Amino acid sequence: MTLLPDSYSSHIRPALRGARAAVSTAHPLASSAALEVMAEGGNAADAAIAAQAVIAVVMPEAAGLGGDGFFLVRSPDGSVTAVNAAGAAPAGLEGPIGDDGSSVTVPGLVMGWSNVARLFGALPLARSLAPARRLAASGVPVRAETVHSVGVQKARLMRGGAESWPFFNAAEGARLCQPALAATLHGIGADGAEWFYRGPLAHAMAAAVQSRRGALAIGDLSAHGSVITRPLSLDWQGVRIHVQPPMSQGILLLMALKAYADLTPPAAVREHALIELTQAAFAFRDRTGEGTALLSEPLPVDLSRASLRGGPRSYLHTAGVAAADAQGMVVSSLVSVFDDFGSAIHVPEGGFVLNNRAGGFTTPPNHARPSELPVHTLAPVLVEGRDACFALATPGADGQVQTLLQILIRVFEQEQNLPAAIDGLRWRSEDGRLLVEGDHPARTALQALGHKVVPTPAGDTRFGAIVCAGLAGAIPFAVSDWRRETWSSAC
Repeated sequence: MTLLPDSYSSHIRPALRGARAAVSTAHPLASSAALEVMAEGGNAADAAIAAQAVIAVVMPEAAGLGGDGFFLVRSPDGSVTAVNAAGAAPAGLEGPIGDDGSSVTVPGLVMGWSNVARLFGALPLARSLAPARRLAASGVPVRAETVHSVGVQKARLMRGGAESWPFFNAAEGARLCQPALAATLHGIGADGAEWFYRGPLAHAMAAAVQSRRGALAIGDLSAHGSVITRPLSLDWQGVRIHVQPPMSQGILLLMALKAYADLTPPAAVREHALIELTQAAFAFRDRTGEGTALLSEPLPVDLSRASLRGGPRSYLHTAGVAAADAQGMVVSSLVSVFDDFGSAIHVPEGGFVLNNRAGGFTTPPNHARPSELPVHTLAPVLVEGRDACFALATPGADGQVQTLLQILIRVFEQEQNLPAAIDGLRWRSEDGRLLVEGDHPARTALQALGHKVVPTPAGDTRFGAIVCAGLAGAIPFAVSDWRRETWSSAC
């Protein structure tokens, strides 16, 4: 199997090879920032932080300092660490979760940056945040997607006190400066996560939430810490697949992969089998906290017809960053505020909006309760084996597991190279329907098997946007999706 094709002759967005490092991110400016810190002596961990911070500046509807981050880090010694930089519900949480302050959990991303920089980085955190701080201060062009999202979420943003936020009335293409966010990034770099979680900004976050029926308190913020542990792993098709442990729903991907290997469906019904396995795995979403114990659960599949079980939901969010360096480090990561602009509660003192991750609570054992984390959709992946190690991540909420499943099957079952696997048309199961992208070759067969097929234009945001970076032998490489604004760079 050829993991990477000849870049020069590729008609698909090519794989880029670097001498020192390679990155793939949700935005070109994020990829540029990653290379900037690499040029200053940084490694893949520093590059990932730099890219995520820029995403917080240019893509506030998807991610920001008021949200969370999940990291899988493969160190040069070969060990893999999972950093769950997500925050719990407030200790004082009461009553149902609404579209207000009750939906806010402790923002975990800043603590995650601090942890990753300390454990894996080669540069001070301030240096990795410098490109984002500079862009926030000097201004960035406003994306059409952000303007559209503001229009859709205008009423929520007004309820959240965001009228003074620079994005609130920004025009597409206008140069937008964010002095409050620049100052926040400076404060984090100069004084660390303690400044964010224990200082005046923590009081401002708590006050903003409490004024909107939320319970987030100073004690919740000051007590926050990331969960740093081993990933969940599965040996499959001669490689080892690592996913984020609970409360990420990444275990659902491992369940589907394992069941696929046991099922070995004929090629003619491969896509049908994957859809059925996806829906069967999502029946266990609320039990994500059981981790690898779920791998013993059977996933029933009828290869002759669609079950129409449903399971995956339709919402969207998130941005990905993948990075690799020649010293042997590979980072797979996702950052998010959950729904567009999260809770839409603005913290003017910090220049950002807060997440609504408590909206991820559902039914027992994933029911809303104080000081607990809901099941998270964020599910970055790290693949090791066959003289390679690479990161894969995508936005798309419940679509993440589905997109990653299709990519992994194409690479290791169908022996496609990574750019071809990422380029190919996709499907997405949501709310009992099956979205099928463009002229997908299996569309007619899926319809004949009884799936509720919804023909969907190629490139629709619901099909995700893969970021991929890794090592082929000792050579860093990166591949980006043609969907959305993903972009790869190498140095």
